[in-house]
Amino acid sequence: MASSTALRHSDAPAYTGADDFAALLDASLGSNTGFEGSVITGRVLRIDDDFVIVDVGLKSEGRVPLREFAPVGAKPEVNPGDVYDLFIERYEDKDGAMVLSREKARREESWTQLEKAFEVQTRVNGVIHGRVKGGFTVDLGGATAFLPGSQVDIRPVRDVAPLMGVAQPFQILKMDRQRGNIVVSRRAVLEETRAEQRSELITGLKEGQILDGVVKNITDYGAFVDLGGVDGLLHVTDIAWKRINHPAEALTIGQPVKVQVIRFNADTQRISLGMKQLEADPWEGVEFKYPPGIKVTGRVTNITDYGAFVELEPGVEGLVHVSEMSWTKKNAHPGKIVATSQEVEVVVLDVDASKRRISLGLKQVQRNPWEEFQDEHPIGSIVEGEIRNITEFGLFIAVGPEIDGMIHMSDLSWEETGEQAIAKYNKGDLVKAKVLDVDVEKERISLGIKQLEVDPAAGVLDRIHKNQVVTCVVTAVQSNGIEVKVDDVLTGFIRRAELARDKAEQRPERFGVGDKVDAKITAVDRAARKLQLTIKGKEIDEDKQAISEYGSSDSGASLGDILGAAIRRRNQQTED
Repeated sequence: MASSTALRHSDAPAYTGADDFAALLDASLGSNTGFEGSVITGRVLRIDDDFVIVDVGLKSEGRVPLREFAPVGAKPEVNPGDVYDLFIERYEDKDGAMVLSREKARREESWTQLEKAFEVQTRVNGVIHGRVKGGFTVDLGGATAFLPGSQVDIRPVRDVAPLMGVAQPFQILKMDRQRGNIVVSRRAVLEETRAEQRSELITGLKEGQILDGVVKNITDYGAFVDLGGVDGLLHVTDIAWKRINHPAEALTIGQPVKVQVIRFNADTQRISLGMKQLEADPWEGVEFKYPPGIKVTGRVTNITDYGAFVELEPGVEGLVHVSEMSWTKKNAHPGKIVATSQEVEVVVLDVDASKRRISLGLKQVQRNPWEEFQDEHPIGSIVEGEIRNITEFGLFIAVGPEIDGMIHMSDLSWEETGEQAIAKYNKGDLVKAKVLDVDVEKERISLGIKQLEVDPAAGVLDRIHKNQVVTCVVTAVQSNGIEVKVDDVLTGFIRRAELARDKAEQRPERFGVGDKVDAKITAVDRAARKLQLTIKGKEIDEDKQAISEYGSSDSGASLGDILGAAIRRRNQQTED
């Protein structure tokens, strides 16, 4: 209540006549009649349109705007006979009535109470009812205060609408009655309450405890949950058993959640929370639900460079390694074979429940094409296909939708060299070939074109053997030896050191193309149809035989005599 003199309707003296009004006024107020700006009590007489007519015990009635008898936005409820404290703005207006204000009377009373609260720093109740530049206006029971935007809440508030028109506590930060300024804070009240709650919560917090919270903030790695005065981190991997790439897929700011305390460090006061721990672990018994070899259908949830993750059920994922995605597309990126959210059929290869790992295979859903080829084309069968590629070592022939067989250059022709034979083929040519070998494990199919014909050297190879002396025809002279041919089908080579027993005669240039020479076979490569030969070895064998037949150096005969006798004997046998 203001310090000005207050006039009460019940205390006014009885009215005895108009002429005595001055005496009555002096009796009520004393000789000082300048009571404008004071608070007086009045009784409601009636309501005229938008004004309330009141009797304040003076010579004239007073008028108060009807809107001042209710808070902003509320409907006034005023009835005749109601008594209110009113503020006298002017004693009489031009119509002879007193100008009164209920709002200013409330403000005066409110200011007195607020000053007491400010002195002892107690909270006051108010209602946010308007928005102004930089903040909001708050009705503190008649007095209007300013609430800065930074003092509305502990954290930025996107929508203040839920706080408008609601009675709530505030802390007075600053007051200046002379200027009529009051600054309040809602944040200070929340921080004080939060500190009390935090202390209480931390004291009783323990791992495994289940709490209610509200999502406060969302990051790439998780969400911070307000537990009521203290925040805890809910990591993205602990939101749900199923894969979640970003917390925003499952949570929103302001969402109420029930969480479990996973870890709590009392020293740092860091709290780790989990939501999935409140649900049954889908990995329990997974080895019985998904035994190796079983076919299952799942959804691709994530694709990486090394494979694709497939969700078999909520919370249970398996990995299809890139090596298990296709029988034939070895170097293709997994994203070229499957797509995210695609439904795929896979085969369970291995289960490690302790490590929460399931190995899956996509290619195993289809039969191994090399096994299928082996069953349909046994060794020796004939296939036909298009030349898909030509390399320096052979041809690759299409023998299936996505598999090739290889014809090595050595298997192109019996007569020509590999280089000569491969030059006759072009990419896209259709050729026939014989299946030579199928290695399912190494995923290789060996084919041959020359094997479609009988090997012209087969008979010769059957007749010759190591250490046999054969007649050769020189086909080429090189610095390191001579190339020869045996029976027109087998090729051979005599190294320089093997051209003669005498070093002086080990000269390739003493031979010419077309010359015939006798040489001993030292090695036979039947697959390549090649021979290794020696003239030196043949001559040494002949010397040993001659010495054995005609004597030795101990008998007094020279090597020339022995060889001469051997030669004459051989010539004589030839003439006979």
